[in-house]
Amino acid sequence: MKSLNYSLFVLAAAYATSSLWAEPIRPNILYLYVDDMGWGALGPNGQFERKAKGLPHLVTPTLDKLAAEGVNFSRSYGCTVCSPARSSQQTGFHQGHTFADRNDPDNAKKAIRADDITMGDVLFQAGYVTGYWGKWGYGGSPNKDAYPEILNVQTLPTSHGYQHVLAELHHVRAHTFFQPNLWKAPALPGSIGGLELVPNSITRYANNRGYPNTPALQNNPHYPDIAYCDDVYAFAALDFVRIQAQNYNATGQPFFGLFASQVPHAPFREVEQLPEWDRAYREFPWFDSLSDQAKQWAAMITRIDGHLGNILEALKDPNGDGDRSDSVLEKTLIVFQSDNGGPGDKSITEFKSNAYLSGQKGKIQEGGIRIPTLMRLPKAYSSSSKLKSGTSVDRVLDVTDLLPTFSELAGVDVPVGLDGVSIAPALTGNGYQREREFVIHEAGNGQSIIRGDYKLIRAKSGLSLFNLSQDPSEAKDIASNHSAMVEEMNAILLKERVAEAKGFANTYHRWMGDDQADASVAANWSDYNYENAGLVYMSEVGGPQASWTATVDAGGDAVVASDLEFLSLEIKGANQVQEVFVEKGVTLTGRNEIQLSTNGVLYFDDATIASNRWLDIQSGALLSGSGTVAATLHNNGFVHNIVPGIVVKSDYISFPESILLIEFKEDKNSFFIVEGKAVISGGLKVRIADETSIVSGKKYTILKSKSLSGSFTNEKSEVETASGLKFRIGYTENTVTLTVL
Repeated sequence: MKSLNYSLFVLAAAYATSSLWAEPIRPNILYLYVDDMGWGALGPNGQFERKAKGLPHLVTPTLDKLAAEGVNFSRSYGCTVCSPARSSQQTGFHQGHTFADRNDPDNAKKAIRADDITMGDVLFQAGYVTGYWGKWGYGGSPNKDAYPEILNVQTLPTSHGYQHVLAELHHVRAHTFFQPNLWKAPALPGSIGGLELVPNSITRYANNRGYPNTPALQNNPHYPDIAYCDDVYAFAALDFVRIQAQNYNATGQPFFGLFASQVPHAPFREVEQLPEWDRAYREFPWFDSLSDQAKQWAAMITRIDGHLGNILEALKDPNGDGDRSDSVLEKTLIVFQSDNGGPGDKSITEFKSNAYLSGQKGKIQEGGIRIPTLMRLPKAYSSSSKLKSGTSVDRVLDVTDLLPTFSELAGVDVPVGLDGVSIAPALTGNGYQREREFVIHEAGNGQSIIRGDYKLIRAKSGLSLFNLSQDPSEAKDIASNHSAMVEEMNAILLKERVAEAKGFANTYHRWMGDDQADASVAANWSDYNYENAGLVYMSEVGGPQASWTATVDAGGDAVVASDLEFLSLEIKGANQVQEVFVEKGVTLTGRNEIQLSTNGVLYFDDATIASNRWLDIQSGALLSGSGTVAATLHNNGFVHNIVPGIVVKSDYISFPESILLIEFKEDKNSFFIVEGKAVISGGLKVRIADETSIVSGKKYTILKSKSLSGSFTNEKSEVETASGLKFRIGYTENTVTLTVL
């Protein structure tokens, strides 16, 4: 098949067109992340209403303005507790596939692996200057003395693309706001993992006209000798934004900063050690009647809101001279989010921090996993975006969606096989928005799957089902009325590996087989071993499994002679074509995705290519054969439809640079059948086999779909074969035809 496929690649290159879709505008990205702030603690989710009624409410002018100028995602999800939230955030995998599926003291040693691709990795490789400040939670020791140690270099922020860091490396150490030392990068030469311990001190920022005195009040003589760590994190983030915004204006190099505040996580009482800690609330008559804990919690949030305001002000005036002509605010995507729902404390009862949602942090109910999320879009997106400023939208957004979103906005490839799905097309109004069928979560009291309006909870007490659009507080279990739906959703949930023992995760494997080797044989794939300091955390040495993130990019061509299932499969060639052959009657499955990247070829003969999501054909890649595609088919490359043809069980989405090649052979033409919608673009080509009779004037149906939109980009709506035979392309509401001219 090599000669045929090479000729098709030549044809694709000759026919390639310039993209009709705009090139991505690479924004600066500022990601503001807080800890344990419930969904209802945000103005549009409940605090505005409480303020209007004269009830106790949070004072958050920065977030209020961000909500007015941005988009509020009212159905946004994190994880149930701290450590899994950060692992899922950074890697784009949900708790069934990421190593940190729960809070575990050992997560600091192993949660993020060298193989995992994080936000920092992607954006650093995309040419961004990167920074991280606050609670990282991985890589360091939990000891509470002044000098912690680094336990695993693989899992450090500096090992995953973050250049400028001031952070705590163990989430237990982040359970105080007055740690004497913090980890910093850049570091002195020879520092382990590129990080060094530095004193947690406010001295540099005190009595310095270059830094605002509010909200930290660092100029006050009663400010503690050891700094409240979030004050120092905020000032470090402020420095970064000022410097990198000026660098952006001078060089065009974008920046990515993630400020992961520990606020408003416990302990709450420590905030009282700060001067005038409650001054934002003294004017309210209801403040004195609150519990001490509620007062402290509110003061912490208002404090971090003030810091966020200073950082956003630096976007408007990077050099601080009062002239805002150098503003980068409208060239920056700003994201605000919490890691999980609010904890079960006085904030829930006295401020309704989870609003009307049931449950709390650590629980699988909405109050444990639904989180506040705001996005302020760059000006370049505002006119075309499908999401309008100052509104709340009920689009489901999961924390795992941010890594692929940032990747696409940065103009680089999204890592293959993630659980998260990019919402960049919805933000920019440019491109095709892929939809996510379900989101998955785990907690100590169960697991859940949310699909559309419905949420299934799997717990020790059994299965329960809720319609969140009608019952967001999860008060009425309707499982008994929807037994088929319960069975179906539970089956999906279990296949997402949520019931696995602690420490289970996806594993990474590469093809090592000789030419025409059997893809089911374990020896033809690399083994997976995750170890550190002589300890093996995870090992996978068998044949392909549904938890594999697999790549075929070297070695000989692979043959799939029996059914195989992966979490994801990427086929690509470095300097030559890399082929995978799926034999007759066989099913090849990539649960999250099968992607054909440049020089990747997938050939199938009356076989099935399946995915819960999509088969993705990138530019310079080829799908060739006949059979069934049990997935959405995204074509930005080349599809060769061989007689009798391909049946796509879902949608077919083609892009301006794609090619669809229809074959005529032995008086038959190949049918391309799409059981969902077909979005047509790109070029159409025809190949006529030898000794095939074509009837002049006859109309041949080549594509059938449930619905059809768009058209091929062929000049004059005609297609000409290599022998000079011409066809006229015709369209109906659900078919494409060719008529011989």
